[in-house]
Amino acid sequence: MEKVFGLIGQTVSHSFSKAYFDEKFFREGLRDHHYELFPLNNISEIENLIKNTKGLTGLNVTLPYKEQVIQFLDEVDPDAKKIGAVNVIKFKDGKRKGFNTDSGAFLETIEKWLPKDKTFKALILGTGGSSKAVQQALTKMKMDFKIVSREASKGHLTYEDVQKNPKLITESHLIINTTPLGMHPNTSTMPPIDYEKIGAEHYVYDLIYNPARTLFLQKAEIRGATIKNGLEMLHVQAEKSWTIWNN
Repeated sequence: MEKVFGLIGQTVSHSFSKAYFDEKFFREGLRDHHYELFPLNNISEIENLIKNTKGLTGLNVTLPYKEQVIQFLDEVDPDAKKIGAVNVIKFKDGKRKGFNTDSGAFLETIEKWLPKDKTFKALILGTGGSSKAVQQALTKMKMDFKIVSREASKGHLTYEDVQKNPKLITESHLIINTTPLGMHPNTSTMPPIDYEKIGAEHYVYDLIYNPARTLFLQKAEIRGATIKNGLEMLHVQAEKSWTIWNN
């Protein structure tokens, strides 16, 4: 029986997910498995997609729908509910259940990447679904972090606050971009922080993986920072999705 998996988001053409799963299905001889890209102008279009896609078994969810998609689900895994964002949907027996693999995938990759002999304070750029997953992971690591938002809101710094207080960057040796700034095709954009305050003691992680080196990462690397993009996280997240769909 044919099984269809896919990715929903506003812009999905940049994604490596299809190539990743096409290769996986080919390697494992799963000729009746297919992975498709489903761009949605509005999250409400998910209803028609589900209705009209025969054999739909699982979906990945990307920007900007990780939070909005929850209202269209029958059930949400406790971890995803706690985060407030879903990036994996499993369809079984007519039910739709949401999960979050972003947090676990981020945690797995960052624990491998950061040196064990240092203590970090982190600055998380962005407040969306990916940011919430990162926040949960850093909480599990017992790491202090601050969140930077475009708009002033409860407990969040603004980019203006960060510009006014250089210590926020000089003392936060881990900086994580969870925003879409710099993502293909808008590769000339980047978070508005003072990159001159970044140095060799910084570790800078961009969840974006296309392009491999965003302007954000390039600027940090020029200043001597250790950089990482989101490709490994995508691979870990994809395997976690596969486990959920096949459980």
